[in-house]
Amino acid sequence: MPGIRGPAEYSQEPHRHPSLKVNAKEPFNAEPPRSALVSSYVTPVDLFYKRNHGPIPIVDHLDSYSVTLTGLIQNPRKLFIKDIRSLPKYNVTATLQCAGNRRTAMSKVRNVRGVGWDVSAIGNAVWGGAKLADVLELVGIANLTGSTDLGGRHVEFVSVDRCKEENGAPYKASIPLSQATNPEADVLLAYEMNGETLNRDHGFPLRVVVPGVIGARSVKWLDSINVIAEECQGFFMQKDYNMFPPSVNWDNIDWSSRRPQMDFPVQSAICSVEDVQMVKPGKVSIKGYAVSGGGRGIERVDISLDGGKNWVEASRTQKPEMHYISEHNSSDKWAWVLFEATIDVSQTTEVIAKAVDSAANVQPENVESVWNLRGVLNTSWHRVLLRLGHSNL
Repeated sequence: MPGIRGPAEYSQEPHRHPSLKVNAKEPFNAEPPRSALVSSYVTPVDLFYKRNHGPIPIVDHLDSYSVTLTGLIQNPRKLFIKDIRSLPKYNVTATLQCAGNRRTAMSKVRNVRGVGWDVSAIGNAVWGGAKLADVLELVGIANLTGSTDLGGRHVEFVSVDRCKEENGAPYKASIPLSQATNPEADVLLAYEMNGETLNRDHGFPLRVVVPGVIGARSVKWLDSINVIAEECQGFFMQKDYNMFPPSVNWDNIDWSSRRPQMDFPVQSAICSVEDVQMVKPGKVSIKGYAVSGGGRGIERVDISLDGGKNWVEASRTQKPEMHYISEHNSSDKWAWVLFEATIDVSQTTEVIAKAVDSAANVQPENVESVWNLRGVLNTSWHRVLLRLGHSNL
């Protein structure tokens, strides 16, 4: 498309932070050290996980870049970046999480297919841009619309990014029109991240941010927005990121039997220590993140040192020096909370964390109960083993 192009090879990739753990180079997929996630409430851009499906698109002429709005609407339109920037700007603090976060733990039960993520395929950022609801009003779709006069019920986002899973066609995904036109859903066409212009890895010049939903629906390098009658039929909607039971394998899978995954379930992970770490006897600080999809707050994070027989409640914070109250108007409803608890270690100890959200959803105890062949949505209790020995902790 004019102004931006998706290269066919990887010779012009952007610079990345040297501390990232690279899970794949072509396409580039990487996550930060887990300790980086609890160093601040807002994840630095350079340490935000990278999930790509092809070479990073290149912007040649920003002034000629545009997004086409088309489909089952009365007034199709082309929008340039200046048109989007002329709309009211909103800053939304939201956590994005790959559906495959914590896949490596699931792969230890049985083999799965997918990028080998640890616990850091997740990050929290302040996204700046125009609300999708305002953009859709430009083509005559009012707020809180569930269907257009021509029968449009879903909004499809098509990327410049071309990927092998689509046989060289663009990456794409969709959300319901009712969500897209709801200003309270805070769906953005974002051009900023943490107060700075988006960088190439994160979707420059324009991306979608769908808060509370798995990261696969927040399409980067936006090319077009299509109002369609049914869900997007792209690969990543219909043949990936679906939640199957442990009984399904690659011989009996029926993709049509499951809806595309949207909201992510309640999740938590310990980040201040590794899965097996040597510590000195005495006090150890246990820190991590907890988050739930759909705008649900985190009501509690519990820590156990005896296999789940007894629990203590961790403290929860979001914004520095502000008391966190789940789903209070002072809290960021689309963002993670950071938790902390101090434990006393006198012997080799397994530390367990589990979160409970504001709808009383709780993480399942065992990874076996949520195992699936694609290794997505591992939200089981997070466990780390602390061994006594020489350590800086």
